[in-house]
Amino acid sequence: RLAYGADYNPEQWPRETWDEDVRLMREAGVNVVSLAIFSWARLQPARGAWDFAWLDEVIDLLHENGIAVDLATATASPPPWLTTEHPEILPVTASGGILWPGARQHWRPTSPVFREHALKLVTAMAERYKDHPAVCAWHISNELGCHNIYDYSDDAARAFRGWLAERYGSIDVLNDAWGTDFWSQRYTDFQQILPPRQAASHANPTQQLDFKRFSSDALKQYLREERDILNVITPDIPVTTNFMVMGETKGMDYADWAGEVDFVANDHYFVPGPQGVDELSFSANLTGNIAGGNPWFLMEHSTSAVNWQPVNTPKKPGALRRDSLTHVAHGADAVCYFQWRQSRAGAEKFHSAMVPHAGEDSPIFRSVAGLGRELESLSDVAGSHRSPASAAILFDWNSWWASEQDSHPSDRLRYKQEALDWYSAFLALGLRVDVVPSAADLSGYALVVAPILHAVPAALKGRLEDYVQNGGHFVTGYFSGIADENDHIWLGGYPGAFADLLGVRVDEFGPLLDGESIQLDNGATATLWADRVQPSGHDVEILARYTTGEHSGDAAVTRRAVGNGSAAYMGARLGAPGLAPVLADLAASAGLSSELPAELRGAVEMVVRTDGRTDYVFLINRTDTAVDVTGVEGAPLPGWESKLDPRSVSVLTRRAAATG
Repeated sequence: RLAYGADYNPEQWPRETWDEDVRLMREAGVNVVSLAIFSWARLQPARGAWDFAWLDEVIDLLHENGIAVDLATATASPPPWLTTEHPEILPVTASGGILWPGARQHWRPTSPVFREHALKLVTAMAERYKDHPAVCAWHISNELGCHNIYDYSDDAARAFRGWLAERYGSIDVLNDAWGTDFWSQRYTDFQQILPPRQAASHANPTQQLDFKRFSSDALKQYLREERDILNVITPDIPVTTNFMVMGETKGMDYADWAGEVDFVANDHYFVPGPQGVDELSFSANLTGNIAGGNPWFLMEHSTSAVNWQPVNTPKKPGALRRDSLTHVAHGADAVCYFQWRQSRAGAEKFHSAMVPHAGEDSPIFRSVAGLGRELESLSDVAGSHRSPASAAILFDWNSWWASEQDSHPSDRLRYKQEALDWYSAFLALGLRVDVVPSAADLSGYALVVAPILHAVPAALKGRLEDYVQNGGHFVTGYFSGIADENDHIWLGGYPGAFADLLGVRVDEFGPLLDGESIQLDNGATATLWADRVQPSGHDVEILARYTTGEHSGDAAVTRRAVGNGSAAYMGARLGAPGLAPVLADLAASAGLSSELPAELRGAVEMVVRTDGRTDYVFLINRTDTAVDVTGVEGAPLPGWESKLDPRSVSVLTRRAAATG
């Protein structure tokens, strides 16, 4: 069956509460909890002193009640005695400030002292619980990099130099890659190199980009060190850590990390706003594709309000269920929350939980228990895979990092927002689309959209050209194809790497001032960016032109046929509403059509999981009004309605296409 549960923090509560917890867990259908995530100070109250008795009792109690344990290694936050004895493990900011204890995750990813103590704890945990039948998985640390991804300490400097020496081999190769003849930055020895600490002006762009790569790799290496200990001592217990594919969290290249864990796990928190529902779906979609289409684990989300936004509003009725089932639709085989019981003290005491401050006699707990029953009715879905769509949005961490660096044409550009706008446009048209890492195999997709694909190594350039030559339909847009992996410009005019493929040239970038806009002849409005696109051949079709200002008459959107494929360029930021009509044309040319009846397109998101015999079709009401989905092929599961209330979900079954 699908897993269901939460982070459980029994150390925050008196012993008599634990029995009440397991009673309510059984009532809610909870069958797994993540345990000991922030317990280092309890487990090791002093150097060489250990206290596992309380954790032994909790794990035994959970096991007796049929609840499995995703056991954390407890290394997420070092205890006060360790930071007092070794303040050199504390992270350092770019300006030289120290991130002091008092919150969480106050450790340097490259600190040898921290690693020594943390890995001793991991070893002790693994040895003690290696044979306990309740332990179903290891949970390494917690949200690695959430607060300490960028450390500029001397430990980081030493590790950065080693990483650079391995990447480049010689200082001359590094000088070429970094373009150090600019501003007299040429190095003669790796020992001269520092992290991009606060400087008098803009730091070297490639130095900044490499430091982002290094920082992701440093945490990945730390993840490996914990994992390797666990694999030796407990080879039969799978290992994971909770990614944070959500919002603007961008420091960790999760597509690169996915191969380091036995199954992918993710934390996601709903951010209210016009595209809040779309962003949730986008992140779940990307997580499912980072996992290679295999089932994954939703480690954390919220039952209602969080505590870290400027204004923390409760979820509307039905949203708890919709949000959870959207993750399941995109491949999650586990639905878990932060946290089980809402804290009465500490920084997260106003964060919602499965058992709120009001207790079991509350709307939240009744919703939690109802969802538990529904997840049990979906047990056949467990183990099935995401059914691929015919279109994809390419997502690339290097382009995210590089495109938003300083000293660029505009600091208003947001990589994730542009990708999300395209995703919203697909949803508005009722078209299924996958969000895939840039290394993914694209051969099965009829249409591939690559928004702001800024950093394009020669190998990626060649892959995309081959994709089009083989009949694929490729779409990219402004500030794409601009630089290679070293952040060096592709010369010859923009969009650089893609200029020949697209058959267009842009002589100067078109960033727009705040409040400035330009109209297009298809009714769309460009804001933030508007390139004046010059077709370089007669085989380029102009799909839209600008109609106002100095841009009037210039091309804004183009498409070039290439054999049986095509390559299109979106020169302006149009937002999701402006992208939808252009996408409709591009999708039709690629042979794509919606599987939804016309009246449901935009109102309902369709996601499909399959086990090869049966398709499980999730229909998610994206709106605040009721919709009727009886026109969609398939039979509702028992107890699931064909009329969707606002923010509701229904699941249909149908015979998988593979079996006829």
